[in-house]
Amino acid sequence: MTRLRKKALVALFLFTLFIFGTMMGLRTLKPSDGFSDLAPGMDFAEERSDRRRPPDVVKDVVVSPVQSRLAGSDTKVIFTKSDRDYSIFYDVHIFYYLWYGSPTVDSKYIHWDHVLVPHWDPKIAASHAQGRHTPPEDIASSFYPELGPYSSRDPKVLESHMAQIEAAAAGVLVLSWYPPRVADNHGEPTEDLVPAVMDAAHRHSIKVTGETPVLQVAFHIQPYKGRTDQSMHDNIKYIVDKYGKHGAFYRFRSSTGRVLPLFYVYDSYLTPPESWAELLTTKGSHSIRGTPYDGIFVALIVEERHKHDILASGFDGIYTYFASNGFSFGSSHQNWKAIKDFCDGNNLLFIPSVGPGYVDTAVRPWNNHNTRNRVNGRYYETSLQAALSVRSEIVTITSFNQWHEGTQIEKAVPKKTVTRLYLDYQPNQPDLYLELTRRWAEHFNKEKDKWLM
Repeated sequence: MTRLRKKALVALFLFTLFIFGTMMGLRTLKPSDGFSDLAPGMDFAEERSDRRRPPDVVKDVVVSPVQSRLAGSDTKVIFTKSDRDYSIFYDVHIFYYLWYGSPTVDSKYIHWDHVLVPHWDPKIAASHAQGRHTPPEDIASSFYPELGPYSSRDPKVLESHMAQIEAAAAGVLVLSWYPPRVADNHGEPTEDLVPAVMDAAHRHSIKVTGETPVLQVAFHIQPYKGRTDQSMHDNIKYIVDKYGKHGAFYRFRSSTGRVLPLFYVYDSYLTPPESWAELLTTKGSHSIRGTPYDGIFVALIVEERHKHDILASGFDGIYTYFASNGFSFGSSHQNWKAIKDFCDGNNLLFIPSVGPGYVDTAVRPWNNHNTRNRVNGRYYETSLQAALSVRSEIVTITSFNQWHEGTQIEKAVPKKTVTRLYLDYQPNQPDLYLELTRRWAEHFNKEKDKWLM
């Protein structure tokens, strides 16, 4: 009897372990039930009390593209590096951050020492750690970069990043942008670094007809304090005047055949539709439509109602940004078909955003319920397949290097210190997510070729 009882207990334990493992796996791949307390990434854009409530250079040219919409030409370039052919795809865009600093370049750590953001409910905040991180052993990330806690101003870092993005086959780097002398709440101004990024992107290029570079740069305009439709008018004018003639400045062929710069506008819902309409509709008081500063403007959808506001505002498209499936209406894969149908019916671009996972507990220790485990790349592949299924023209990757939120595809390495055990990509190599991105981008473009037939 004792032996049978032991066997029953062992069987019960193994069954319980199996059920627990299955539930954890499903949690990473399925949407959560509701809208959580705070959108992943919001604190890094602009923290407000009202929001708290609800390396090789390209060598030989083979073929040249022009960025285009469905009826246009190819969106890829093929070039030779060593003994292999690589394709770079202009319909794969990747979000990129410039806010990191290190003592060797910047005299101090910037962003790697990020504070632990307290929960807005004092009772919840009291039960979690407070303070800030102390690099280089303790950084504001659950993963550890292969390059260490680097500076975005380090030329060697920029070159490595461009090579990695190129290896991932992403043709457009979407640069997180603040106006001159303006920074996020935890960093310092970075606009003066934009020319170096543009130049680095251009060095990873092919000289072809029209001198179209392989790696190009678009702008992700952040919700800095005081952003209005009027200040946005000034921002667009500044960007186009300063960078519009640079060889790495990205332009997109619109449905009317015009080739225009494309801008992503983060937290666009913070400005009312009637104010955006003054800038983005032809009858607006300071409209940019039909002027040298016209463009393709893409707004962020978080809640379902935002799609109607986006339409009324005069935007040209919708993107979802967040890499936490189920966190918001916009980031939930199950809603993408409905959003795409709405966009198709109103002549808007739909640009879903996919990511390899999500974990921001190194900066928001109370936000574990929004964590999405990577499952050795399976979460990423599930997200990529969801984007493929809605037949969008462009897909964005969140992100190349948003280390705070654990959405990076940049190379990461195992790291253990006295106080920290970092997550990593093992048993795979540090370039796993670069390889998965390339593999999927190639598949995405083969499928697009079939759609166009």
